[in-house]
Amino acid sequence: MNNDIVRASGICKSYCDQASRLDVLKDIDFSVGKGEFLAIQGPSGAGKSTLLHILGGLDNPSGGKVYFEGEDIYGLDDNARSVFRNRKVGFVFQFFHLLPELTALENVLFPSLLRSWWQRKKNLERARGLLERLGLAQRLTHKPQALSGGEQQRVAICRALINQPQLLLCDEPTGNLDSENGQIIIKLLTELNREEKITVLMVTHDKDIAKVAGRLIHLKDGMILH
Repeated sequence: MNNDIVRASGICKSYCDQASRLDVLKDIDFSVGKGEFLAIQGPSGAGKSTLLHILGGLDNPSGGKVYFEGEDIYGLDDNARSVFRNRKVGFVFQFFHLLPELTALENVLFPSLLRSWWQRKKNLERARGLLERLGLAQRLTHKPQALSGGEQQRVAICRALINQPQLLLCDEPTGNLDSENGQIIIKLLTELNREEKITVLMVTHDKDIAKVAGRLIHLKDGMILH
């Protein structure tokens, strides 16, 4: 029985204009097992973020296919792919992307409003529970500008988890944090993977951060190094 949650098959990504062509990803093949913690490590410009965005349905590949539990996500129409992203995948980015006009609690709740507005009480309880678990019980009504970088990233992780995704995609989640807060975030991701069996796929240029994953893939110049 196939235990893969995500499989990339022949993924390519190129950007072209009249004068030149830039090949960012070149024939990428790999899979991620359910419940796995996989890190993709490589230098800046290796194509890590582009690959993560393609795996999460955010950016169309130039070639190849991405399968999520056996279904080709780029075979879906735009609306169906939006539903897939909202229900199946949580995203954690380097620069948080919190909405400045919303409180921490409201930021966490926002993705749930797009999916199940009729379950507001249940969603509110889950949002509060996530924030409390991540040490933010006293920050529920604070807006992003009143939070530290580490606190903002923890709010972003709660937001990514609100819809109980099967896959958590993390794009340099510690890249905008000091070492202490970076270690806190990595510990949280490790605990979520171990205790809640959430599949975690993290890209990073930091070799020490990458070591916490159960498996490591090296990406350089748009290709996986074997």
